[in-house]
Amino acid sequence: MKLAVIPARGGSKRIPRKNIKPFCGKPMIAWSIEAARHSACFDKIIVSTDDDEIATLASQYGAEVPFMRPTELSDDHTGTIPVIAHAIEWINQHQGPVDLACCLYATAPFVRAEDLRRGMEQLQQTGADYAFAVTSFPFPIQRAIRITQQQRVEMFAPQHFNTRSQDLEEAFHDAGQFYWGKANAWLAGTPLFSPQATPVLLPRHRVQDIDTLEDWQRAEWLFKAMQVQTEQAEP
Repeated sequence: MKLAVIPARGGSKRIPRKNIKPFCGKPMIAWSIEAARHSACFDKIIVSTDDDEIATLASQYGAEVPFMRPTELSDDHTGTIPVIAHAIEWINQHQGPVDLACCLYATAPFVRAEDLRRGMEQLQQTGADYAFAVTSFPFPIQRAIRITQQQRVEMFAPQHFNTRSQDLEEAFHDAGQFYWGKANAWLAGTPLFSPQATPVLLPRHRVQDIDTLEDWQRAEWLFKAMQVQTEQAEP
């Protein structure tokens, strides 16, 4: 069984009700559910939530909510791996054995069905424990600076002050969209960021953290611009 798990607890603080707040005409979580459905990768698409309203909306958009997430897995400090492991264990016990599971964040409106398919293929072809979306930093991280308590600046890596940008190694970061993994890796608590993971590279313009209202507004601008571009490209 290939399982999609969309974690969506109800207690978002920086953007209240973030998982179901309207984003470009639909509840935010709907974009993730629809991408999972269109990918045709999954035998089951479930939402792990502790919130009745989220559960109702998820069901309306085609996901299953076979259980309500326990309180001990619904606070601000619960990591992704325990939530996905709990979902896999529940499905294993009640609906049959899970082979591969994909954690798909509820706040990933830029995720595309073809990216999910590519992640699944990379996981299967490479034999890795995980395959997850990454993108490149737009600026060399070796030339980053910090602001001190005295309101001065200093470099994190001063040895690279005179190094040309093109001579520095390119760096990448987690795109915060999806994480394919073998069920036994999730259940064992294997770290996501490890040599056992393979990267699914995404272009920077399709990666946007949404943690503040400013992030949200920027994400909607980008999303609408991409929709217009897609419409213009269609014959």
